[in-house]
Amino acid sequence: MFIKTDEQRTRERVLAAVSEHGPVTAAEVGRLLGLTAAAVRRHLDALADHGAVEEHDPGTSHARGRGRPARAYVVSERGHGSLPGAYDELAAQALRYLDEHGGPDAVAAFARERVAGLESRYATRLADAGHDVAARADVLVEVMTEDGFAASARPVAAGALHGVQLCQGHCPVGRVAEEFPQFCDAETEAISRLLGVHVQRLATLARGAHVCTTFIPTTALSRPARVPGTPDDHGGLDLETPTPERASR
Repeated sequence: MFIKTDEQRTRERVLAAVSEHGPVTAAEVGRLLGLTAAAVRRHLDALADHGAVEEHDPGTSHARGRGRPARAYVVSERGHGSLPGAYDELAAQALRYLDEHGGPDAVAAFARERVAGLESRYATRLADAGHDVAARADVLVEVMTEDGFAASARPVAAGALHGVQLCQGHCPVGRVAEEFPQFCDAETEAISRLLGVHVQRLATLARGAHVCTTFIPTTALSRPARVPGTPDDHGGLDLETPTPERASR
């Protein structure tokens, strides 16, 4: 399960305060939340860097006498999309209806259709990376992070098998995917197509892991091979080189 830090919780409180009271200054948010203006400004700067808030002309209400008026902020369109709401439950209700009346295949088709839009955008960005799987994986990490997946990657190896471990620290549809794993399946299939190799999903947020973990092979194999190891407590791989005893099991 994705666990929020105190820093993240405070940033969400700042965003909620701007949404409720904006246009609002850092000093005003500080008074509302019991924080210093300097601390609030740090969070506002981070939110602005992520496009969640934007500066608003404060007019005369926030003027500080002579000189430049205090900066006031409002929540951007992107920021509103990250605020808590009833959308997760509404989406789940719609999918339950689709599942009941159209069956699991209808839900899977919807999941694939949703992922297809992301895949099309990502394919355009990955085209410049050439055919090298590792290079394409690096670009995939960039575009997924831009879309809020908090993606990262690191090289992994087990004997002659080398690859990249793709991790996603956040999933925009994670709560829905807990009930409908078809969304995880569709995403995994899209990653395989984008990278041109068969990838293996090892762990998911929807199933209780703290990250979604996917193994991406970067070595050519003569036949399909099971990825060595199993997810460890951190969603990673146990990359112990197989021994004859292990291989005989």
